[in-house]
Amino acid sequence: MEENKTNINWYPGHMAKTRREIIEDLKLIDIVIELIDSRIPISSRNPDIAEITKNKDRIIVLNKSDLSDPKENTKWIQHFKSKGQVAIECDSNSGHGVNEVLCAIEKIKEKELQEYAEKGRTGRKIRAMILGIPNVGKSSFINRVSKTNKLIVGNKPGVTKNKQWIRLNDRIELLDTPGVLWPKFDNEKVALNLAYTGSIKDEILPQTEIAYQLIKFLLENYKTNILERYKLSLEYIHNVLNQNQPENYNIYEIMLEIGKKRGAIVSGGQVDDEKVARIILDDFRSGKLGKITLEKCNI
Repeated sequence: MEENKTNINWYPGHMAKTRREIIEDLKLIDIVIELIDSRIPISSRNPDIAEITKNKDRIIVLNKSDLSDPKENTKWIQHFKSKGQVAIECDSNSGHGVNEVLCAIEKIKEKELQEYAEKGRTGRKIRAMILGIPNVGKSSFINRVSKTNKLIVGNKPGVTKNKQWIRLNDRIELLDTPGVLWPKFDNEKVALNLAYTGSIKDEILPQTEIAYQLIKFLLENYKTNILERYKLSLEYIHNVLNQNQPENYNIYEIMLEIGKKRGAIVSGGQVDDEKVARIILDDFRSGKLGKITLEKCNI
């Protein structure tokens, strides 16, 4: 397998339109809930969101915390709080952290609502907007926080197409918006992280190359997870990685061995490397490879 630089550039036209609509809708909003992926807390933050919401109160929600490294979750929460930002760890599937988000919204706007009440404007609702890149789990979060399952939930980016208001309780209304990526990925590592987690549509990416890069990262940072999931021995990994050939050949050889273990064989006994790639990426995204954080908190 040749080692090429992975170039990823994806910005559908509807995202430019969505960005303009978000800027317009912010005039109606009291507070912004920014959902990020706890496995990639930096890569999953759209820099546009920080810019266009800079004059609004904001809560950062580290979603999908059930899939990320618990120790790193704690470090990232502390990091954001050290910057004076409200940050909450959340797992939309189990509901962990959801009530904490609601409480944080009311606490942040408590003084403001009290001032409204003193002026006779009682019953005013807090209007929140939820923002985040595609596939960060916004629909799952909203279904959980609103105790409904009216929103379409998918494991592909771009499922939520139209904005809509959702009543969370007697005090809070939430505006949902489609996920927005930024026009260009200047940092290859950011692009790969988004590809690993499925924030960029798989159909437009070289899946074998993406899976190769993920295996390389995991061998360097979560080797035990690879060994346990695919029943590989440490001796085998050591021997392959120390062969006298380019590193990318060695890692590709490990991918093929994973394919043999998982039965990704085509006619003639050859390993289907595209099928192996899908297996590896699905195992990572579903948590079958364990709790993994791709971006360690060393900022």
